[in-house]
Amino acid sequence: MTSDVTTDTRQEAVALRTELLRRVEDRLRSLLAAERDQWSGVHEGAVVPIDALTGLIASGGKRIRPAFCLTGYLAAGGAPEDPGIVAAGAALEMLHLSALVHDDVLDDSGTRRGMPTVHTKYTELHAGRGWQGESRRYGEGVALLVGDLALVYSGELMAGAPRSVLAEWNRLRSEVMIGQYMDVHTAAEFSVDPRSSRLIARIKSGRYTIHRPLVVGASAAGRGDLAPAFEEYGEAVGEAFQLRDDLLDAFGDSADTGKPTGLDFTQHKMTLLLGWAMQRDEHIHTLITEPGHTPDEVRRRLLDTGVPADVERHIAGLVERGRKAIADAPVAEVWRGELADMAGRVAYRTS
Repeated sequence: MTSDVTTDTRQEAVALRTELLRRVEDRLRSLLAAERDQWSGVHEGAVVPIDALTGLIASGGKRIRPAFCLTGYLAAGGAPEDPGIVAAGAALEMLHLSALVHDDVLDDSGTRRGMPTVHTKYTELHAGRGWQGESRRYGEGVALLVGDLALVYSGELMAGAPRSVLAEWNRLRSEVMIGQYMDVHTAAEFSVDPRSSRLIARIKSGRYTIHRPLVVGASAAGRGDLAPAFEEYGEAVGEAFQLRDDLLDAFGDSADTGKPTGLDFTQHKMTLLLGWAMQRDEHIHTLITEPGHTPDEVRRRLLDTGVPADVERHIAGLVERGRKAIADAPVAEVWRGELADMAGRVAYRTS
């Protein structure tokens, strides 16, 4: 009987978050629709960047950041009818769109969610129509502006959230930018430095995906006291999330990930996976940096080091660490259980 009650309670809690996520989705779409209506009356070409963002929203995505934000809010006892938390969740997803569009330019990625990336689409459009100037430069310019527009919209959305979230929101945004710079720099330098790789994974991906959204949610509910537990949980689960991304880039199927695999190799990304592997086999550096070697050769060499298996074990340890961090957090038991389950879902990419 108790088990049934617990199951029912969990289902009710998850259903409540699902409804809030639906409202986040509606908020994103309504903002872009209103912007399109406004700008279409100015000039037919002015809607291009808005349509690019609308297409990205329509293409799917897991909405991980809004989900953690809403979970942090509900776990902290926030009122689900408050529109401020919907604004905060929508702002986090819009910021994510900005980062994705810019990331694809930085990584020279041709696809995202199974579709051409923004810079790829507009590079091809320019070339196909024989316009003036360099096609690649045009495509990348459009993508940078689309990403910037998403950044502007994210700020507009977050303005509707409680003021108590602003300090965390500002930290989140600056961390993403600093992390992106460090990622670009270490790819250029391409020296083995697992300490830097781990830091980049945390501030570019882990904190902005899990830790900060959770704290934004708790702050919106007036529960700043939850920040330490959410930080410990988020740091561990966020690192596991990024390590899974590293493994998927190296060994995943682009049909499943929606983006090209092996980009970390071609773009010389010094991920923690590569850093650890190069400490064991210095020839991997040559395989990646010198022409004539295929991604399959790099993958075989990585497997020979045993590092991928070690990374899997490390991910499992991080998930357990995250679950322990939340086990005694002063929130309702139903949300402790949900956060424990979410740790496994994001680390192992299960639904």
